[in-house]
Formats: sequence, structure tokens, C-alpha cells
Amino acid sequence: MSKVLLKIENLHAWYGESHILHGVNFEVREGELVTLLGRNGAGRTTTLKAILGLTGKRTGTIEVMGRETVHLSTNRIARLGLGYCPEERGIFSTLSCEENLLLPPKVGEGGMSLDEIYEMFPNLKERRHSPGTRLSGGEQQMLAMARILRSGAQVLLLDEITEGLAPVIVQTLGRVIRALKAKGLTIILVEQNFRFAAPLADRHYVMEHGQIVATVNKAALSEKAAMLHEFLGV
Repeated sequence: MSKVLLKIENLHAWYGESHILHGVNFEVREGELVTLLGRNGAGRTTTLKAILGLTGKRTGTIEVMGRETVHLSTNRIARLGLGYCPEERGIFSTLSCEENLLLPPKVGEGGMSLDEIYEMFPNLKERRHSPGTRLSGGEQQMLAMARILRSGAQVLLLDEITEGLAPVIVQTLGRVIRALKAKGLTIILVEQNFRFAAPLADRHYVMEHGQIVATVNKAALSEKAAMLHEFLGV
């Protein structure tokens, strides 16, 4: 069995005085793709941010590559091999597409080259000299994903990557995620589009009120459909 790259136990997290996560528990093994599912406000994005130390106070255990990180700073956590693609994308508008790609520091060995990235995202090669503000929403999302692939990160945290995108772009992102999984990368996907996430993931963690309330393996999706509908409204 592959090794555990991320292990979370009894994780609580706050934004100021607001207590958002209430004892989250889950783990992700090397090469797996898992999703965090749930309605808006369930705590999915906060879980990703808590892993990276981007919330306020955190308590509990967060082990990344076997190392306890709950008291580490964000930059030290990232350098253990994490890559984060935030929902807001974070594209620098005054930089070109290629300058955005080259900006993030390396956090590990084996990052993809520009040629490999352009092969995976041909749109970005065509737009490599375009300013960030000139890219479409779909191109900005591709750029946000591509940027972390250059860094050498082995665990990818992807937050709502399909939100607001045309179906043809969503299909492209699905193909990219399959290719990344085939390369052995480990992926945690926060996703509202269950139809997109369902065929990709090895395991689904369902969140509600800041807790994991159900775990559904890929093989059990059909028998758990009614339960998922109740939690997600899908």
C-alpha cells in the first residue's frame, strides 16, 4: 500500500473568532485523488487553507510527508511539496502569461518544464506573451494550475477549478487531471461539480458544518447515490 502523504486528525480552524472546522479527520496516500465535497460554507476551502496555514488559529494534527506542520509558517509548509491553486486564481495582471508561469519558486524536484506545460496546455503557449488581464477565464484557470506544476509540488490542492467555466474548458481540465494522476501526483480537489469530480476521484470526503460526515470510495458511488444527493443536492 502506498504511503500516506497527508494525514489530518482532529483539525480545528478559526478565522478570527469564527470557529469554522470542528475536528476534521482524513488522509491521502501517494498517487491518490480525493475530493472534498459539500455545500457552500461546509468548510472545504477552509480545510485547504488550514493545511497551508492560511487561516487564523489551528489546532490538531496536520502531517505532510510525515512531518507535523500545524505550527509551521506557510512558506515552510509549501516547501514540503505542496502546490495550491486557489479559487480566485491569483494571476498577476501586469505580467505576461509566461512571466506568471516562471514566477513561483521551486518547492521540490521533478517540476514540469515550460515545454511540457505548453504541451499539456497549448492555449497557454499561444498566449504566452499576453498580459494576465487579457486571458479568458478558462485560460487564467489553466495558468493557475500550470504555475504549480513547474514548482515540483507532489501534492496539489485544487479549489473549485471548474467554477464558471465553459463545458469545453471543463473537459480539458478533466483530461489534464487524469494526466497528472497518471504521472503519480497526489491531488486534493475541492469541487462543486460532482459530475466532474465523480469519475476522477479514488475517494470522496463529504463535509458538512466543518466536519467530514461521510467517506465514499469510487466503487461505492452508485449505492451511496441517495446519501450524496441528501448532502449535496446532486
